[in-house]
Amino acid sequence: MTLSRNPSIPAGHEAQRAELTPRGEVRLFASPNSWIEGSAVTQLEKTASLPGMRLAAGLPDLHPGKVAPIGGAFVSDGWIYPTLVGNDIGCGIALYRTGLDGRKPKREAWANKLRHLDRPWSGDAARFLADRGIAKTGFEDALGTIGGGNHFAELQAVEAIVDAARCEELGITPDSAYLCVHSGSRGLGEAILRMHTDRYGAAGLPTGSWDHYLMRHDDAIRWAEANRELIADRIFEQLDTRGTRITSICHNWVERREVEGRDSWIHRKGAAPSTQGPVLVPGSRGAFSYLMMPLPGAARAAYSLAHGAGRKWSRTECRGKLEGRFTVKDLQRTQLGSHVICEDRELLYEEAPQAYKNITSVIEDLIRHGLAQPIAILRPLVTYKVRR
Repeated sequence: MTLSRNPSIPAGHEAQRAELTPRGEVRLFASPNSWIEGSAVTQLEKTASLPGMRLAAGLPDLHPGKVAPIGGAFVSDGWIYPTLVGNDIGCGIALYRTGLDGRKPKREAWANKLRHLDRPWSGDAARFLADRGIAKTGFEDALGTIGGGNHFAELQAVEAIVDAARCEELGITPDSAYLCVHSGSRGLGEAILRMHTDRYGAAGLPTGSWDHYLMRHDDAIRWAEANRELIADRIFEQLDTRGTRITSICHNWVERREVEGRDSWIHRKGAAPSTQGPVLVPGSRGAFSYLMMPLPGAARAAYSLAHGAGRKWSRTECRGKLEGRFTVKDLQRTQLGSHVICEDRELLYEEAPQAYKNITSVIEDLIRHGLAQPIAILRPLVTYKVRR
């Protein structure tokens, strides 16, 4: 679906006309089944009107954000927009195969062993980072912690093998349990964005003025990758197992890439790249996750895929809609039989499965638009959010 209305400039803002390039194209890769809010589409169109913007691509998990929609990829020439990347630079999802038995899961025992992941790691964080070529940032106490919001770690089992040959290549077998880690750069990304907004507000950075931001942006991406690795290591240690990484994909970042014949910048806010191999697209904690293989058609969506189900309700709506229907105990188990470790009552309601879109509709839209095809379907076993 392509939207093509021209932007209007309010009276009194004529001085901005010379700064605006022609309106970029808007492409929405979603069907009515994915239930895209009108305010998210409005944000997508507004983003397409930024100086230098060529394309604003909305994926089927698109939903409103504070400044720009989440679940979008934005292509610009000559401009970088830190606010389109957001405050959790480097946030992404890693998938590991573990040595645990996925066919006979020990949900209760595993849940009981998963503790203290909210506390600072007892190891040498500075050394852990240095071994990976990452300098100290002042946020070492947060390294190896999941964080709040929609971040989580989840043990999963294979529900179905869709592409047997591809699964064999990746080492995905139906007898193993898998670990999905969704986290980012914690307070580091927030500090980097705040340095920009304190000076420039929501404005972008034109050619020649973005080197400092990009240097810190790249540092945050490496930090976030190390964070997911350490979270996984801490979980493996507590469960007395080992893990082999299958994929780790960042979905909040900006990269330089040729797009439709021109050297451009792709900003991704809740959008996974289609250029780095398989992508895990998780549903809510009470839904299946899908391991997807990108297809060449994803180039039309700024080389991007959906990064999850996408929110259906805002956080402020959730408690009012759910508290009269579900107790805390109800929400600590899902219809798929999985256990949810979340001892923050507010967060438990904010992140309830009902607050998210239907992941099946999101996946069907990715397939329908020729962006990706499924490799395997994974069932949640234990989801870790937070303990007191």
